[in-house]
Amino acid sequence: MELSVLNFPEKYEFQIKEKCSLWYIFDEVRKKWLILTPEEWVRQNVIKYLQKEKKIPKSAYLIERRIQLNNQVKRLDLLILKKTEPFLLVECKAPEISISEAVFEQAARYNLEIKAPYLLLTNGLNHLYFYYDIHKNEYSLIEKFNY
Repeated sequence: MELSVLNFPEKYEFQIKEKCSLWYIFDEVRKKWLILTPEEWVRQNVIKYLQKEKKIPKSAYLIERRIQLNNQVKRLDLLILKKTEPFLLVECKAPEISISEAVFEQAARYNLEIKAPYLLLTNGLNHLYFYYDIHKNEYSLIEKFNY
């Protein structure tokens, strides 16, 4: 299996295996094997990045959690908590999907419910960070965030 080279500070180590013609990656946070899709490859790299570069502990991660939005069930890619409060909402896309206005709008809709002060939109190649000012109900593009 050929995996996309992604834009992160380092090449992270992963457990990957093939079984019944499918490739799997081990998620160290959830402690389980997952089918290795392009989006999952991005999500696992983001998790490693946040752990290694931002020093975010494994206990802070909520991965693929369901939320109720306008009477529909949606699933978040990744939510980082800080002292049990939402801190960073991450929307992951496969490398071939561009980070467009539609991707931003999807994450912003999810954040109506979550109310995290930070958003990260990534396809593994491009990473866009936003700060959400809850009082003004405005997003601003930022360079980085500190946990």
